[in-house]
Amino acid sequence: MISVVTPTLRRPREVAGLLENLVRQTMLPAELILVDGADESDNATADVFAQSVPELPFAARYIRHGGGTAIQRNVGIDVSTGSYIAFIDDDIRLDPLFFEHILGVFAADRGRRIGGVTGYRITDHFKGSDTERWWWYARLRLLGTYEPGRYDFTSGYPINANMQPPFTGVRDVDFMSTSCAVWRRDVVHSGLRFDPFFRDFGVLEDAHFSLRARRSWRLVQCGDARCDHLHASGGRVDTRKLGYKAVVNYYYVFRDINGPLGWGRQLRFWRFQAFEFLRITASAVRRRRWSDVMELRGRIDGVLAVARGV
Repeated sequence: MISVVTPTLRRPREVAGLLENLVRQTMLPAELILVDGADESDNATADVFAQSVPELPFAARYIRHGGGTAIQRNVGIDVSTGSYIAFIDDDIRLDPLFFEHILGVFAADRGRRIGGVTGYRITDHFKGSDTERWWWYARLRLLGTYEPGRYDFTSGYPINANMQPPFTGVRDVDFMSTSCAVWRRDVVHSGLRFDPFFRDFGVLEDAHFSLRARRSWRLVQCGDARCDHLHASGGRVDTRKLGYKAVVNYYYVFRDINGPLGWGRQLRFWRFQAFEFLRITASAVRRRRWSDVMELRGRIDGVLAVARGV
């Protein structure tokens, strides 16, 4: 019933771990589609996959295709055959009952209103009140909502779902991470795909996809479908590019979901961006970290790109 789609890039060890993890599911997937972004000279992941396939109790397909995680997931969607499509990152380790809990949520949805269910990453949970950044967000009233998993439609900022304390049952959300989420095939059957704007390393492509799907479907998080996030470092990009995307990608999503943007929303968006610039500047001065300096340069590049209409 479930097609697992996993984009990867230079992470053969994580892919091997993912394959072992999927085998331990009480509800096995029907197939795994691994989309490898490595070039033809790098066969490390392909070799790991080929060695593991004969032992897998489900179908498995390897596709070599680059372009970034959004493009790779689209490739996986197009060749998948399951009634449900699960986006599982290579550095996620699912609890054995993960798919069983997810399918239970879909089965209980007699009206077929739920389009997607995301799991709960137990290793990523943090208390917003314990972090300086979120304390300032609230004190300065930079955001219109602080509920985890909701999207602030007034400022264009997604509220980090990892602030949600452990829970059981389901709760409604506006967007879902692509690291551990399962979607009905009906959601993509109408042609919905990840926007090709989000090339290379993914930043906010999952929120954009979810927000568009949410126009027609209910999205929920299942607190019983738990998983661990290993935070693998392979395939990451530099902080300057991340800084750039933190401006350009966020603005793109905000404009596409809420556009045309009035002056009030524009003001709230850029007020938040100004605070982020000051926050990272203070961090660069206090900690003397080169990564902060590079992120600042990337954010400046992003502001200039938006001004040019990119």
